[in-house]
Amino acid sequence: MSNTRSDAAGKEPVAVVGIGQTKHVAARRDVSIAGLVREAAQRALDDAELNWADIDAVVIGKAPDFFEGVMMPELYLADALGAVGKPMLRVHTAGSVGGSTALVAANLVAGRVHGTVLTLAFEKQSESNAMWGLSLPIPFQQPLLAGAGGFFAPHVRAYMRRTGAPDTVGSLVAYKDRRNALKNPYAHLHEHDITLEKVQASPMLWDPIRYSETCPSSDGACAMVLTDRAGAARSPRPPAWLHGGAMRSEPTLFAGKDFVSPQAGKDCAADVYRQAGIAEPRREIDAVEMYVPFSWYEPMWLENLGFAAEGEGWKLTESGVTELDGDLPVNMSGGVLSTNPIGASGMIRFAEAALQVRGQAGDHQVEGARKALGHAYGGGAQFFSMWLVGAEPPTT
Repeated sequence: MSNTRSDAAGKEPVAVVGIGQTKHVAARRDVSIAGLVREAAQRALDDAELNWADIDAVVIGKAPDFFEGVMMPELYLADALGAVGKPMLRVHTAGSVGGSTALVAANLVAGRVHGTVLTLAFEKQSESNAMWGLSLPIPFQQPLLAGAGGFFAPHVRAYMRRTGAPDTVGSLVAYKDRRNALKNPYAHLHEHDITLEKVQASPMLWDPIRYSETCPSSDGACAMVLTDRAGAARSPRPPAWLHGGAMRSEPTLFAGKDFVSPQAGKDCAADVYRQAGIAEPRREIDAVEMYVPFSWYEPMWLENLGFAAEGEGWKLTESGVTELDGDLPVNMSGGVLSTNPIGASGMIRFAEAALQVRGQAGDHQVEGARKALGHAYGGGAQFFSMWLVGAEPPTT
């Protein structure tokens, strides 16, 4: 969704009326992939008080197939997701796929192709080896070495050199997000004895990234029901309204690429803000669910998304601005640091943003949240997808 506000009048308003997640854990051995996705989808339908017959199309997304070793799983998930005789689309944009999938579904509603769409993303990482999957040699590109951490750690060090950020910032983020996760019943990691000292004492994996500053490997699924204005009017609960959404991409490697603050991320955020009429993100947005698989990416993305000036993101973290009770709460749900079914992680960010503006986030609700940003990125920080949702319908 990359249209400006000037042509928004021709688009159907899009509302999130149903949200469902599984309890994210290290291994869901009690269900197949089909059972896992149906669990999240059924919860989204129940939230919307709809049934399978009310769904016009299904849009599904996940990360690379080798994460489970099942090629094109959508082929056998059609019946589990009520898509028999209906259109079904598969989306894949690496780690950002959960967000991209939601945006593809939203476009179908906005373009009046379908009235009500079920969108879902998942991962069942316990059935394969994600570390191996992320370490494959890629022709003509920089290898990922020891998984994603080996790729991104040099970018974190570059951020530290560029900004002068102290080496304690990463542990502050991890400590915050793991505490937030305790308020989220669906989060994977519930570390009741977490302390800042324990985070700082955890083993160094990829300097400067410590074990407790990394995301887990999770099994889980997330689903949403998106509908048009007529469907929103029938919703039993307040919907979340889409105010802006966009996707951007850039190569993994090219001359002049800024690995610390990728241009595609800046462009994607700027497009979303333009659609939503946001002039001052720091002041006008109440809460942010951003894709932070390694804790240092919170201050990095705060700058990339326009919430802080260049070199200032870590100061927001250090001063407590991003805490659940801070001026700009970030990853109220515990974020990717606490829950990471890779294919679904981006959609969880989008769904959690929607829960906030619906007032349905439970113990991790931000009081008075009216506008929230969901953010996802994937690949070598090359695919970006974002949406901004609000408690009120968008103005045209």
